[in-house]
Amino acid sequence: MKQPFDPDIAFPRIEAAIAPFPKAGLSLLMDEGHTTAFEQLVACIISIRTLDEIMLPVARRLFEAAPTPHAISELSPETIETLIYGCGFHKGKAKQIHAIAQQVVNEYDGVLPCDLNVLLSLHGVGPKCAHLVLSIACGQEYIGVDTHVHRISNRWGYVVGKTPEKTLAALEAKLPRKHWNAINRLLVPFGKNICTPIGPKCPACPVLEMCQQVGVKERPSAK
Repeated sequence: MKQPFDPDIAFPRIEAAIAPFPKAGLSLLMDEGHTTAFEQLVACIISIRTLDEIMLPVARRLFEAAPTPHAISELSPETIETLIYGCGFHKGKAKQIHAIAQQVVNEYDGVLPCDLNVLLSLHGVGPKCAHLVLSIACGQEYIGVDTHVHRISNRWGYVVGKTPEKTLAALEAKLPRKHWNAINRLLVPFGKNICTPIGPKCPACPVLEMCQQVGVKERPSAK
């Protein structure tokens, strides 16, 4: 018999389980000093459809060449494209990053505000990146739903959401606010190393007795 999923119990266990693994990419960049909302937003854009192992050196290369909105706005989209080459959809992302840098310079004097409406008004920015920026760079209570948060929270049976947007709404309605900022930080390394998309390592899972294992073909029982 499965126990009810309790984030107060589950999240500390997950924190301990992921300790040997690298942090999520945006958190690593934060630790390295890339702490502004603009830097975190640019890194999030680069990370879309791109593994952290590729995103991290690409973002570092861009920030070394042009660390501020002013500096990036003075580059051509073609130069940005060269700097971020290697990430998925680099041509489109280069144009997006350039357009956002110009908008931040022209409308906000080069300082991106920690404001959800402002972030969502920027070229091509959606809720995932906006929420992650506000959570990581600004310390505000927002849930960032990426592929890992979407998959794992549904696999647990904690929420039911067929799309990331529906998962976000379900988590906002159910997950205590004190856990909002932690869930993405925890579930990215957890999802990459333990609760993987294919062949999840259920016997090594610290919350197996609470997990409904929705969609998991082989369902080892909790001991």
